[in-house]
Amino acid sequence: MNLLEMVLKGGVVMYPILLCSLIAVYVAIERYLVLRKAQLDVGQFMMKVKSIFHQGDVSAVLAFCSQKDAPISNIVRRGILKHDQGDEKVREAVEVAGREEVYHLERRLPVLASMAGIAPMLGFLGTVVGMISAFQQIESLAGNVNPADLAGGIWVALLTTAFGLAVGIPAYAVYNYFVSRVARFVHEMEVTTTEFLDLLQRREEKGAPVQVQGDPPPSRSFVFEDDEYFRKKG
Repeated sequence: MNLLEMVLKGGVVMYPILLCSLIAVYVAIERYLVLRKAQLDVGQFMMKVKSIFHQGDVSAVLAFCSQKDAPISNIVRRGILKHDQGDEKVREAVEVAGREEVYHLERRLPVLASMAGIAPMLGFLGTVVGMISAFQQIESLAGNVNPADLAGGIWVALLTTAFGLAVGIPAYAVYNYFVSRVARFVHEMEVTTTEFLDLLQRREEKGAPVQVQGDPPPSRSFVFEDDEYFRKKG
């Protein structure tokens, strides 16, 4: 008996279980691509930001952050844009950007968690319905049933539970993996945000001049354009 025959024997409940599996696979692939894109070497990134920022050219920092399509670079960029409006505005911009990035990272994860829970429950429902039908058959025959027929009805009823668990267990494992990845990203964002705010505060305390220009000076563009590491990572 092949897989298709088993699905057909499982009854109507098998179809929503298959739908749950398709949704879980789609969300897993989509979230994997999003989290992969969000990866960034935080240490190297902040070292480069500090190197450019210490030169006093904010436009160069903005240009460098714009080259990195990652949550941390987006948060730093949003904070830099408000650097001349005071600490409170910078902190507010960073917090708003952080919430937006966390929402983007966690998006659709509840759907994956729902599929991990719904699929096994649908399987149990199918099994319960199948067992009810089997016992109704026993009652209608006044107990004069062939044990082989009864066993056949039971194993068919258990098919939905097997398929539901086959969908739910991997979905739950993938969900927990993504949750751990998001938690790591959130931790990195918190550490980077604190480091970035401290950097701005130290510059204000020292009274270091900050140059804001329309375009980064050509003489300084090598700071982030000719860096071999970021060319590979970007």
